[in-house]
Amino acid sequence: MSWKLSTIASKEAVETALDRRDEIIGWDETIVLTGFEVDPKEPDTWRLDAYTQAKPTDEDRAAVHSLFDKPAPPILAEELPDADWVSESQKGVDPIRAGRFRVRTPEHAATNASGISEFVIPAAQAFGTGQHETTAGCLEMLDAMHGQGLRPSTVADIGTGTGLLAFAALDLWPQSRAIASDIDPVCGPAVLGNCEMNHIAVGTGRGELAMVIADGMDDPALQSRTPFDLLIANILASPLIEMAPDFADAVAPRGSILLAGLLERQEKNVRAAYLKAGFRLHRRIVKGDWSILWLRHRFRA
Repeated sequence: MSWKLSTIASKEAVETALDRRDEIIGWDETIVLTGFEVDPKEPDTWRLDAYTQAKPTDEDRAAVHSLFDKPAPPILAEELPDADWVSESQKGVDPIRAGRFRVRTPEHAATNASGISEFVIPAAQAFGTGQHETTAGCLEMLDAMHGQGLRPSTVADIGTGTGLLAFAALDLWPQSRAIASDIDPVCGPAVLGNCEMNHIAVGTGRGELAMVIADGMDDPALQSRTPFDLLIANILASPLIEMAPDFADAVAPRGSILLAGLLERQEKNVRAAYLKAGFRLHRRIVKGDWSILWLRHRFRA
């Protein structure tokens, strides 16, 4: 990406802008958005950056402006040196520690601590948006699931990105059969490369991970694996709500769903969609502004 559009606004305005982007049908996927706090001393001041692959057009500016209430804040354009800015933004990311898990990039040293399961995830386009609170929350919740006696034999990680949550599931339940999927084709080779780096066996047997590129549950490889004992989806609130019926149909009668990628203020609507689909809240974790939800069938014996 070679250009960036930036604007400063309140935390609420930037979070609302990111929500609106998720709701826009036909949003130009080449415009990549990130929102973050500018200064810890001013927690209500946030910046929204919109990365583009070429010099921003009037349409690009209008698209970003449309995410804000009027009058929209001014937007500044900046040309950037040639680089993969998603990758570059991740190289300095500190290791994540959640439950028994530690996740680091290759730039950080391995830990020698006992009782730690460590994964190496290189900076790459599929690494994610940098919302590490959701990733850490999912890892913590998976560890809690194991601690409470959950023993899934079949696991699905929908919207996997790097494969990390599927890796954690296989570490906790090494006899399970796991499958990961993502709509983004770049995730296929990224996950397979991460499998090799982290010594994760690729395949369809026990202790192995299969990877598919799929839109939601619409893939024969996913459908042939149903019902799942555990379905993980760390994506965004809007698609979580939209896919609630499909996810519910794909989970075994006594199975579990782990949801993340939703802001705490979006939790009510997400939980309502899954309650309608037959699932109730079993446990929740809040990381910063993000909710991580463990749901189980309402009628579980």
